[in-house]
Amino acid sequence: MRCLWLTLADPDPATNGQFLYSGALIRAMASTGAKLDVVGLLRPTGHRRDGQIEGGVSWWLAADATHPGWAGLLSPLPYMVRRTRTPAMRRLMRDVIARLVTTPWDAIVFDSLALGWALTPLLERCALLGQRPALVYLAQNHEASLAPRVAAAHPHWFKRQLHRLDALKVGWLERRLVHQCDVVTADAPEDCALFQAQSATARVELLLPAYEGPRVMQRCITPDVPRRAVIVGSLDWLPKRINLEEFLAAADPLFAAAGAELLVVGSAEETVLAQLRARWPATRFTGLVSDVSAYLKDARIGIVAERVGGGFKLKVLDYVFNRVPVAILAGTAPGAPLCDGESAIIQSTGEGLARAVLQAMDDLPLLNRLQDTAFATCRDQFTVEDCGRQLAAWIAAAAQRRPALAASRLGPTIAAPPSAA
Repeated sequence: MRCLWLTLADPDPATNGQFLYSGALIRAMASTGAKLDVVGLLRPTGHRRDGQIEGGVSWWLAADATHPGWAGLLSPLPYMVRRTRTPAMRRLMRDVIARLVTTPWDAIVFDSLALGWALTPLLERCALLGQRPALVYLAQNHEASLAPRVAAAHPHWFKRQLHRLDALKVGWLERRLVHQCDVVTADAPEDCALFQAQSATARVELLLPAYEGPRVMQRCITPDVPRRAVIVGSLDWLPKRINLEEFLAAADPLFAAAGAELLVVGSAEETVLAQLRARWPATRFTGLVSDVSAYLKDARIGIVAERVGGGFKLKVLDYVFNRVPVAILAGTAPGAPLCDGESAIIQSTGEGLARAVLQAMDDLPLLNRLQDTAFATCRDQFTVEDCGRQLAAWIAAAAQRRPALAASRLGPTIAAPPSAA
């Protein structure tokens, strides 16, 4: 099988959840013997160069570029998509589209919505050819429902309105992509249900992430482990910071009063870190680290408290497979097979979660039971091999049905959606 794989950028180093998810999926597909032509942006700190070939993966990477803020108001494309439409990427995509005649791609994979602008020129070229490969959308969120929630959470009124306009564009483009696709995957059951309601023809499947980190086969939490809870995750995305500050508003004073440590491990700009440290003096912020394992082995509990956001929380797997007991805000870890009181601590409010964590902090038998049960529940899931086999089977089935492209399915051109005019 050979796939044209359209993604945001070289996913390594994986500095956020999107790169973690994308990189693991690419490696999962390659593990099945599939040949991939991956198209994305070149990152200054990335591991690959344009034209590099690794096993069955060929990397075609275009230079990134900055976009003036005002240009977004005039564009029908949302920011997450517009940022990839650089001059170098447009030239690269023209070359790729021209190769549709000579390259036997079985499927074109949209890995997230990042290169969604390429849908129109791809379909137009396929229409001239009279047929097309299978189209696949690997969603990391149901963006059409997530974007309005993210916009509503923005603290500044004017920027909140700009984000709401952007959310309209996100919804329009994602619906159009889903309408054209043969296969749609999501990493949360709730998102699968939303996609299924949008399309009567696409095969919608739950695709849980592949975990590539260490799996600690045995760990016992003893009094020698610091009385410390850890929160892992990048803070470069505004909703992540909003989630964190909402939780810290309740947790920071409670941890200070209890003499327990709260550690936040994740990247953020230095100015942001300085603001967080000044506002939440009882919480320690590490900034960017090269490896979270050392911080996990010295923690008694890992916390996930994200009210705004969607999709599977990859940090849950970091906790589970490093045998750190997990404490979760209810509804923030869809798809994770964890149960309250058996394999996780789950609470409905930030204050309730902070109090439950502090109560469990010194109950070492409880902590060890939680981490043992969570590991046992997840140990045979989330493998690269299983993820690759599932995805390859769905794509192969769609490719075998590869239909001639009907003109009626082309839909609207990339002109501005009516709701964003």
